[in-house]
Amino acid sequence: MPSPTSSSQSPSHPRRVLFVLLLPLFMALVAVSIINVALDPIGDSLGADSSGLQWVLSGYALAFGVLLVPSGRAGDATGRRRMLIAGVSVFTLGSLLAGLAWDVNVLNVARILQGVGSGLLNPQSIGLIQTTFRGQARARAFAMFGTTVAVATAVGPVLGGLLMQLLGEDAGWRWMFFMNVPLGILAIALAVAWIPDDKLRLRGAAKPDLDPVGTILLGLSILLVMLPFLEREVSALVWLCLPAGLLLVLGWVAWENRYRERGRPPMVDPAIFRSTPFRNGIIIVSVYFLGSTSIWIVVPLYLQRHLDHTPFEASIIGIPSSIAAMITSQIGGRYVLKLGRRLVIAGFLIAIAGLALVALVAGPVESGAVGYGVLALPLLLIGTSQGFTISPNQTLTLGAVDPRFGGVAGGILSLGQRIGAAIGTALIPGILFSLVEGGMAWYEAFVITLVVIMALATVALGVSVLDRAREKAGVGSGE
Repeated sequence: MPSPTSSSQSPSHPRRVLFVLLLPLFMALVAVSIINVALDPIGDSLGADSSGLQWVLSGYALAFGVLLVPSGRAGDATGRRRMLIAGVSVFTLGSLLAGLAWDVNVLNVARILQGVGSGLLNPQSIGLIQTTFRGQARARAFAMFGTTVAVATAVGPVLGGLLMQLLGEDAGWRWMFFMNVPLGILAIALAVAWIPDDKLRLRGAAKPDLDPVGTILLGLSILLVMLPFLEREVSALVWLCLPAGLLLVLGWVAWENRYRERGRPPMVDPAIFRSTPFRNGIIIVSVYFLGSTSIWIVVPLYLQRHLDHTPFEASIIGIPSSIAAMITSQIGGRYVLKLGRRLVIAGFLIAIAGLALVALVAGPVESGAVGYGVLALPLLLIGTSQGFTISPNQTLTLGAVDPRFGGVAGGILSLGQRIGAAIGTALIPGILFSLVEGGMAWYEAFVITLVVIMALATVALGVSVLDRAREKAGVGSGE
């Protein structure tokens, strides 16, 4: 692969670059969180059934997940700025079409376009942070990345509810999409003005080899693995997609090794997985998202379906937790290079303690001895743990990878998050519902579900401890 030139040089205004990178990321993340409060109004407005509405969620998630690694590779090979601008452009177009949607099929196409745009831009943001910043500055940049995640997660549902309250349900859900159009245009203009043009690094080089067969194999395997977990009503035939996808992953690995042996640059160089901290970081984040994202599904379900609280009341319970995540992301960015995996370990211990306290506090809430708002206190620990785990793990994981391959590495890391979240959001609420439908009391089923999430956090904690032992022993990264 050609060596970088302009992309590896520090721009004169790195804070401007970071702002440009975080703005479209914020838009993409809000697009995930805001839609949950709008599904019923969308269904009423467009006359859509539950199957059609399911693809408002699944279409976005599938397009996003399938493109993460290939777009990261394309950005590394051809220039990340152009890929970022392309991603923002597609996302903005999808947002405009979604706001104008006259039936649910058009809305689903628009959501797929949004997912394509998100999949294109996300790895470029991570790759450009890798090449723009070094050392402590990079840690702070990833801390801002984590803060953006926390802010978008908190703001999305509240903003969606506010728009529908002010504009009415039909206009409100449409403006949830329309608001991305001016933001997208602004992000494109600022990217052109502030991000250095890194396509010059390919001048004089042969046309980049993007490994089209490897790209297709990986895309199909991700599609098949994720599909059963994104469908609400899954038949036995759909579940066959999972083993087929896993077999296709093995075929993709064999192809990538063969491609490299022939002297061609594979989409993902298998050598990247020789780095122990990179491998461990992927496992940690995948297992973490497998459980953590489900907390913000099962708690609102418990409050709404069992304790009869409104959607708005259920949505605001997580705001203090998101504020805690914003603060601790900054703290994590300041100390991650000094503390290493110890910071991540502390985050998981706090998360496990927070989950245990949620289970304990839910008892008095169940009996009516205390108000539901008391749950915000143990949930505050969950947000605190998020700031000590997500961004620090990202910094440590990607720090083990050559910045030239930051886009594809970032795509792999994000893919681990997406697959973990997709499986978790299907598996964990499914456990809760199966226990309740089996005759178990809501409180007991809720506690057992939290114990499952605690078990997943414990697995991620164990991998973090092993990686800390590697750090302490001074074992090399394996690169």
